[in-house]
This record gives sequence, C-alpha cells and structure tokens, in this order.
Amino acid sequence: MDKPVRHIMGLSGGKDSTALAIYMRDRVPEMEYFFCDTGAELLETYEYLAKLEVYLGKKIVRLSSERNFDHWLKIYRGALPSPNMRWCTKVLKIEPLERWIGTDKAISYVGLRADEASRKGYMSKKKNMMSIFPFIDDGLELRDIESLLIESGLGKPSYYEWRTRSGCYFCFYQRKSEWIGLHDSHPDLFERAVAYENKKGYQETASKEAYTWSQGESLEQLLARRNLLKTSVAHPRSSGLLLDILAEDDDDDESFCASCHL
Repeated sequence: MDKPVRHIMGLSGGKDSTALAIYMRDRVPEMEYFFCDTGAELLETYEYLAKLEVYLGKKIVRLSSERNFDHWLKIYRGALPSPNMRWCTKVLKIEPLERWIGTDKAISYVGLRADEASRKGYMSKKKNMMSIFPFIDDGLELRDIESLLIESGLGKPSYYEWRTRSGCYFCFYQRKSEWIGLHDSHPDLFERAVAYENKKGYQETASKEAYTWSQGESLEQLLARRNLLKTSVAHPRSSGLLLDILAEDDDDDESFCASCHL
C-alpha cells in the first residue's frame, strides 16, 4: 500500500511563512510544519515560533544539519557564504529538509505573495516533491498578510522593529542599517559576525580585497562610519536622519533568499 502524500510547510520565523501557516491551518489539518535551524538564529525567532506553535496547536519540527556552521566553514576553506556562493542554504537548510522527506511524496506549501510572484525560492529537484503557492493562487498581497497576522493576535516578530526579514544574524542579505540594528539590539552577535569577518583564510575577491558581510566595507568600518554620522547628525548645523543616510547605501531590497526569509 502506498504511503499518503505528505503536506509540509517550512517556517522561517518571518511574516510570510507565519501568515501562510495561519491561512492554511484549517484548510489542511494534516499539515507538517518544520523549521530549519541553522544554529545562528535570533532569540526573537525562537520566541515567535513558540507562540506560533500554541496558535497552530502543533509542534514545529526542528531540522538541522548534522554539523554546525563552523564545521562547514572549515569544509569550504574559510569562504564565508555570499550571494554568489550560498553554501549555507544548501547544507544548513536544503539538505536537512531533503533528508527529512526521504523518498516520501510531499507537497510543499510556500509563502510567496501575489505581489512578489516573480521571485524564486527553493524548488526541489527531487521528483517526489512539488511546491505550491497558495498566496499567489488566491491573489493575497502584503496587506492581506499583515491582516492575517493582526487578526490572529500574533502580529509581526519583534525583530521587525529593526530588521525587514528573518534569517541568520550574520545574513549577508541584510541592509547596512540592519547591521547597525543588530549591533544596537544584539551587540554580542554583531561581535561574532565581526570575528568571522576577521578570520584569516576567508574568501577574497579578484582584486584581493577580503570579503565582507556588508558590501564595500567591513562591519567595523560600517560601525565607525555610523558613529561618525551620528556625531555629525547631532551637530546643530547638520540635517537629515541617521537611518536615512545609511539607507542610501543599502543594497537592493529585492535581493533575498526565499529559502530563509519568507
């Protein structure tokens, strides 16, 4: 007798996947929820997932690699993950998920919204898995997702006060202003990210400049520039807000990893 098709949904601790869990809770009662834990998540993410478990009335399965980030960093010879080499997604998220599913037939529910239908997330190459996009199919956009979160009583994760998406504390897709937010909210994690950046043997560009988490400057340089700008903005003759100045340097907000940030 064939095993029944599994219905699965990956949760990142972000607003879109959370809203999808709310949206699908009563539509697919047999849903299995999972969270790929990299070991580098914010405390707020774990707290938010705990609240979501209460709302769903189901346990969220934690998936993780058999080895931690530091092990894989050594395997990749100290090359920090980047938009051009996202090994972190592969070994810390995709491989644990595919190991959990095995050969079972599964339908994966993905939280891409109708207003971002052109974005691409993880699409498994395994023939036993297929992805569907309920928000796109039903035409739900950002305003609908925000309404779902408010009406459920969960609201947005608290880190949205200084960050625009979920993911590892050292995610290279963060805006410069979000790196500053990490420093101000979690100075210990910011220092860990600096330590990774300062390790010898990490990736170098063609110009032999050391790779940095934040494009064009190291985290230490970014922080120093923020402090200089802060002093300048506080001067009676200066104008403009600090975050507005930093925002001018931010990377394109269209860049993100759908496997991590939904």
